[in-house]
Amino acid sequence: MQAYERLVAWQRSHDVVLLVYRASAGWPATERYGLVSQARRAAASIPTNIAEGAAKRGSAEFRRFLDIANGSLAELSYLLRLARDLGYLSAEEWDEIEKVRDEAGRLTWHLYRSLTPKASPVPPVPPASPASPAPPAPPFTPAAAPAPRTARPSPPAGASIARAACRPA
Repeated sequence: MQAYERLVAWQRSHDVVLLVYRASAGWPATERYGLVSQARRAAASIPTNIAEGAAKRGSAEFRRFLDIANGSLAELSYLLRLARDLGYLSAEEWDEIEKVRDEAGRLTWHLYRSLTPKASPVPPVPPASPASPAPPAPPFTPAAAPAPRTARPSPPAGASIARAACRPA
């Protein structure tokens, strides 16, 4: 079993892909390269990004892939709504897929949030005592201008450019 397969968010996302593939198999052939393809790609993107993110080093990388998975969940939500409104999905099919998609979305979001770095508490700065005011800031003095650059000598006639570029100045 791969590490990502243990993640409940991945398991539910995989269930969504299976439901979308089964449901879209009955959609019109005219939608094969349109809505069918787009819905299937969006659905497959969810567990794919969770799996890829789980294989990355560090939680910041994993979070980035979970963020992409969350975007694909939102995209799929609209595509399924469109399929329902066009009459390609019955209300029962839509409810079934949407229920599992919603659960996958909540799980993915919670996984994302669990990897969010916790803000470390910043100790409060003690107030300055009224008896000792802060010393005045030193007067501003502009920095000296940098020395002008000198041009590099030209390479001798007949020397290759590569050799001349490797020579110390």
